[in-house]
Amino acid sequence: MIRLVRNPRNLLWLLPLVLFLTAPLWKPPVTAFLKPRVTATPVKGTGPGVSQNFTMDSVAITLASQGRVDWVIHASRARTGKNENEILMVDVQAVYTGGDGEKMEITSRKGTYHISRRHLILEDNVVLQKPARGEEMLTDLLHYYDDTKMVISPVEVEITSPDFTLRAGRMEYDLVASWYDFSDRVVVDF
Repeated sequence: MIRLVRNPRNLLWLLPLVLFLTAPLWKPPVTAFLKPRVTATPVKGTGPGVSQNFTMDSVAITLASQGRVDWVIHASRARTGKNENEILMVDVQAVYTGGDGEKMEITSRKGTYHISRRHLILEDNVVLQKPARGEEMLTDLLHYYDDTKMVISPVEVEITSPDFTLRAGRMEYDLVASWYDFSDRVVVDF
């Protein structure tokens, strides 16, 4: 053993051996000292699979396709819906600008925008106006599908213009081709 002490390099392997053999004596007090005094609780609303919810006042949403702004949507209040891909809006005012520059102004009391599907739903006293033509449409539910550029009202609609008044149970309107399709008890008054 005296020969081991003379060479410090030989003592190096004794250090792990001494730590291993004396671990039952020093490990419990060191573990108790290093243990946190208060258990950490995860912060609510963080981590994988948790959505972020928000409520905002005076919101503006702009929808563009192919570098051209199609829709500008304003709402007095907006919040997230069932998930982060759904925005619920109150007091909605929207302006759609067609490819020819013609504008449509739309107002409603409530609206929902599905971000991932690019689907806008307007409901409760929906008024659609085409100022250039003097047309106004009234309905209680209106869907806009951005991928097909279709406006669909599955409930009763009434369109008034300087030349006629039209009432129907359902309406589909293609914004690109500018054609209407009415069904379910269509009545036209001139």
